[in-house]
Amino acid sequence: MRLSKTVVLVGMMGAGKTAVGTHLARLLAVPFVDCDDAIEAAANRSIAEIFARDGEAFFRAKETQVLSRLLAGPPCVLSTGGGAFLSPQNRDEIARHGVSVWLKADLDLLWQRVRHKTTRPLLRTPNPRETLKDLLAARAPTYALADIEVQSRPDYSIDDMARRVMTALSEHGGVLQE
Repeated sequence: MRLSKTVVLVGMMGAGKTAVGTHLARLLAVPFVDCDDAIEAAANRSIAEIFARDGEAFFRAKETQVLSRLLAGPPCVLSTGGGAFLSPQNRDEIARHGVSVWLKADLDLLWQRVRHKTTRPLLRTPNPRETLKDLLAARAPTYALADIEVQSRPDYSIDDMARRVMTALSEHGGVLQE
């Protein structure tokens, strides 16, 4: 199977975009690129540092620039930050150059995965679980605009999810070619 366009994984923090994306890229023998890592490399700072020093609006502008650059490159599996797909400009760019895949996970699974992470600036609140719940409620309708949806479950391994994404891509058509 050959990838004809970039697969862009979207969804909430903790949905498995990086883990599933890395494995999917191996299965497809294409590069895996983490958009947040590319932003950090370009800025020479962590995402948390960018948020603290320059604010979310600055971060989102840089995210759009980096995403556009990555989408212009050869097909790969691209993991985006949780807020990237919320931007209409980013969604249009993804639709033009790739295929979006929502890794959908429920609140309990997301919380189980992110509750001990200190690298989530949006969860630095007095009640991070409630913040995560509010973010999920606000973002889910936009994530639902993705070309493909793959439901995550606590009992699915990373390999299970990567293979489910591959199946969904092959059923979608025009993404995987023999």
